[in-house]
Amino acid sequence: MAFLLAGTLLTGPALGFELFGIQFFGSQSEEDIEAVIADPRTYDITFETGAEGEVDGALRGASNLWGDREEPSSGVPGLLAKARSDYARMTAALYNLGYYGGAISILINGREASSIPPDANIPEPATIAVTVNSGPQFTFGALNVANRAPGPVPPQDEVEAPEDIGFATGEIAHATIVAQAEQRLVESWRQLGYPKAAIASRDVVADHPTRTIDVAITVDPGAYAMIGPIGVEGTTNMDPAFVVRQTGLVPGAEYDPDDLELAQQRLARLDVFRSLRIQAAEQVPANGLLPYQIIVQEQALRRFGVGATLATIDGLGVEGYWLHRNLFGQAERLRLDARVAGIGFPLETEEFDYAFGGTFTKPGIYTPDTDLVASISADRSVLPLYTQTAIGARVGIEQLFTDTISGGIGFQAQHSYFENDETFGDRTFTTVGLYGRGAFDNRDSQLDPTEGFFIEATVDPLYELEYENFIGRATLEARTYFDFGTDGNYVLAARIKGGGLLGPSLSEIPPNLLFFAGGGGSVRGYGFRSIGVDDGAGNVTGGRYLLEGSVEGRVRFNDDFGAVAFVDGGYVAADRFPGLEELRLGAGVGIRYYTALGPLRLDAAIPINPRSGDPDYALYVGIGQSF
Repeated sequence: MAFLLAGTLLTGPALGFELFGIQFFGSQSEEDIEAVIADPRTYDITFETGAEGEVDGALRGASNLWGDREEPSSGVPGLLAKARSDYARMTAALYNLGYYGGAISILINGREASSIPPDANIPEPATIAVTVNSGPQFTFGALNVANRAPGPVPPQDEVEAPEDIGFATGEIAHATIVAQAEQRLVESWRQLGYPKAAIASRDVVADHPTRTIDVAITVDPGAYAMIGPIGVEGTTNMDPAFVVRQTGLVPGAEYDPDDLELAQQRLARLDVFRSLRIQAAEQVPANGLLPYQIIVQEQALRRFGVGATLATIDGLGVEGYWLHRNLFGQAERLRLDARVAGIGFPLETEEFDYAFGGTFTKPGIYTPDTDLVASISADRSVLPLYTQTAIGARVGIEQLFTDTISGGIGFQAQHSYFENDETFGDRTFTTVGLYGRGAFDNRDSQLDPTEGFFIEATVDPLYELEYENFIGRATLEARTYFDFGTDGNYVLAARIKGGGLLGPSLSEIPPNLLFFAGGGGSVRGYGFRSIGVDDGAGNVTGGRYLLEGSVEGRVRFNDDFGAVAFVDGGYVAADRFPGLEELRLGAGVGIRYYTALGPLRLDAAIPINPRSGDPDYALYVGIGQSF
């Protein structure tokens, strides 16, 4: 069982410490302090709508009196204010469903709430009767749009037509449809290069005899515009020229709202700014070049954090990092990491694991979406099978092609020494070669996804200098999520991963390149890296092929808690691809506590078909879903 507690320290005033929503010291802001209710007033309420289903639910959901019926109001004025606001709230709910002739009555001790003065004497508890007659449902009648954007347009500039969302004669006259239709009419002009497009006028007429709503909308497209001069405001350590270049905006190019949105995302990805916005001038000048101002506030330059892990098998581990997020003024990032693990009692320093490393990232080297990444690492790991001492380096580029597709390619090298290996003896390896990665990710969240797909492929073509062998290593992993509803409360998640390695015999392949399975991110219920190849002498070594997968059902009970049930499987083979009949299987259940950082998870798993020496059960603790 492992526990992790990590924190981040930023330069600046200390305002307190909060963990999982509990404030241990420091003061709350005024907005967080609830006012003491003076003269609390309770009430008994009846709520009659004469309707069922959607209409009844919408009216009850809109009513503050109904929603707060278990809570006292702040005196008679507070009770009356709540009642009076309900008239408008429930009227809007009726309009949103196409009911424009409804009647709403809110009686407080027999008097209409709208006619009661604030200083009235109302008995405690009050008796409230809410009665709503929704009336007939209206449909759209005559619909007229003046100055509609011309077509056809390129696919990337297409905007969903108002008719496609129900803004059409004969359709139910939802009030929200009118607002949504206006948004699309304006956006159609914006996509054509008219940034100041707006609704000039709107006339909505309800014809009660025919139960129809006639709508006339006039669009003012404004002036056509191109990207004009771009200024930067608020930089202290950042190079303003780099900020402009990183947006990818080109002065003189046609205005495109998609380009502005992408520019905002590119600047946010730098992780340098506490806040940022790209603001256009109020008017388009006569020359058509619309000026922009990028207004930013930078974050602290440096950041560091510490963490600790405790495992019943692996002992205590401590780790820390130091980060500089803007070395030379163009968002160059340097991160240094250090870790010491395997600390047991009594202390035996020769059993400790050590790891040190540094990563340098230079964004925007060719395009705003291209990063240069270079890293070095050194580590010593004491594993049950062997002790590994290694030093390695990587340098390459990472490219974000679209919002969902990314990739990377580069050069890598590693020198490693393996000792105390009972299967193959002491060995030294030196590998040089390339690495490649490609990923598709359209998940709605990385820590708690409820829908979407994640697919990642890696390939490592290497040459090993000591034994003079070519080695090829590749993996492919896919994850998918199905939301059985619209709120993410019932989710089915699935994951599958396969890997293969081409090259010489296992004895001439660096063990850190071989495949293992087992553990919290693999097959729960088994020890970390405990699923591998039996060497015939009772030892488990890595294998040439890997196949593993998981299926997990997730249920969220409320804003704070949820539960999961899962089945994992995995297999590692020496010289043939895994056979499904030989999978190691594990199953279990878990609980989730949801925080702003992601769900805290606690999983308990058992091996379904254990081998001799496998544990009876295993516990896993972490932040974020298991996959």
